[in-house]
Amino acid sequence: MESTEVLAMVGGHVDEELLLRNEYLAAENEILKSKLNGRIRFTDPERIRLAKVSKRLGRKGLRGVPCIVKPDTLLRWHRDLVSKKYDGSKNRRYPGRPKVSPEVGQLVVRLANENPTWGYDRVQGALANLGYPISDQTVCNILKRNGIPLHHRGGRILLGLISSGHIETPQQRWISSLWKSSLLKGLHHQVRAQT
Repeated sequence: MESTEVLAMVGGHVDEELLLRNEYLAAENEILKSKLNGRIRFTDPERIRLAKVSKRLGRKGLRGVPCIVKPDTLLRWHRDLVSKKYDGSKNRRYPGRPKVSPEVGQLVVRLANENPTWGYDRVQGALANLGYPISDQTVCNILKRNGIPLHHRGGRILLGLISSGHIETPQQRWISSLWKSSLLKGLHHQVRAQT
């Protein structure tokens, strides 16, 4: 026997075996399909797998195969898969400033607690020296979220503490003593009554 005859016999045997396997799988698929009640819900990986295989078979190839899903649906899944792949969503940027990492937020809080006389600008400058370029307004927002008062204009935490009522200045003590002595209370009521 020549080598071409041997190849033809082996190739024919492989083709025959593949046809028998396909016939068995088609019969098994029909039996399982007849036993199903209702609609089958596929997961995304299952849809992707079926869509890839169905595209290789094509519409004519799918007509000869008993499918759980209509051939048009399988091909639509493939079209959706391709359109999702090339829609540019991986490269799309979302609006707004990127969020500050939690590590930077913790560092801002730590610097403000360890250095109570520093303001936003000083904390921001220290972070810039450490290689974290964020703005002084971002420092302000982080500290507000964490309930740490700082005063922006004076650059000192002391002013922030005074304005928030944590520390009382001599002037504030004098005004509160006047208020308690009813001097200002009377003036306040008189002015209020006139308006």
